Amino acid sequence: MAFGPFPSFDSYHQWSVAAADSADPRHYALIDAATSRALGTLALMRHDPANGVIEVGSIVLSHVVQRTAAATEAQFLLMRYVFEDLGYRRYEWKCDSLNEPSRKAAERLGFTYEGTFGQAMVYKGRNRDTAWYALTDKEWPAVRAAFETWLNPANFDSQGRQRNKLRTR
Repeated sequence: MAFGPFPSFDSYHQWSVAAADSADPRHYALIDAATSRALGTLALMRHDPANGVIEVGSIVLSHVVQRTAAATEAQFLLMRYVFEDLGYRRYEWKCDSLNEPSRKAAERLGFTYEGTFGQAMVYKGRNRDTAWYALTDKEWPAVRAAFETWLNPANFDSQGRQRNKLRTR
């Protein structure tokens, strides 16, 4: 991430207030409905309505919600918002090419790998190659159907474990 780690709670608080006021990136909180606890944040960024392109990023999830159905559902809800409410044609996911968990998440969620931009930025004192992924409005109906099947309560056992994997391709 381009932000953090934060040396103190106050520095984090200052960042979070500024993030909440930002229009681009626009941050969204992942809130546990049962406890009202904030468990993470995702952001829509690089808004380009003229070309119908937007990016998801700044994904920070508590260990409590990582690799859970709630985390997957949050991604699905943001995708649905992007394609169906905002009317975008292209939804991008970019990450450090060395961030294997982020790359796997993008692919699991239905994004297509499009390539790596070498030395795309300087990040915390080093060159960062950026892996680019995208999901288009033409792919969205099939990806949406896969999410809806996967999120169906019948896909989870009494301990909340998935019976079938999310298959977006």
